[in-house]
Amino acid sequence: MNVEAILRSKGSWVATITPEAGVVEAAALLARHGIGALVVCNPAEKIVGIVSERDITRALGAVGSAIANLHVADIMTREVHTCSRRDSVDKLALDMTQRRIRHLPVVGDGELVGLVSIGDVVKSRIDELQQETNALHRYITDGR
Repeated sequence: MNVEAILRSKGSWVATITPEAGVVEAAALLARHGIGALVVCNPAEKIVGIVSERDITRALGAVGSAIANLHVADIMTREVHTCSRRDSVDKLALDMTQRRIRHLPVVGDGELVGLVSIGDVVKSRIDELQQETNALHRYITDGR
């Protein structure tokens, strides 16, 4: 299984935000869409960061109510790791675990084409294991 299969299943829509947007706006977008991260893009639509619920929570703990005066650029993670459509789910699981990240933007031909979360990776792996289990069960019971 690869990233392309995940995107076919879940879709390729990605919520984005600009670095100049307010942190409160970012939190509202996360809540509205029921997601955990926004890809931060400049006006040329190039990835310049990622901002997650975790980033917002850490900033809130550090500055309290002054968070309302911060911009996404003030709290976003600037070193963004990405993946491609061809990457395997196993590779993503390893990268996400080693880097301790929960979201990977998917880039193709220099463009943002999707976003994969650790939940997507886990769901994909569970689906794959279920298919293997079903195939083994059929083989044992039906001989095929």
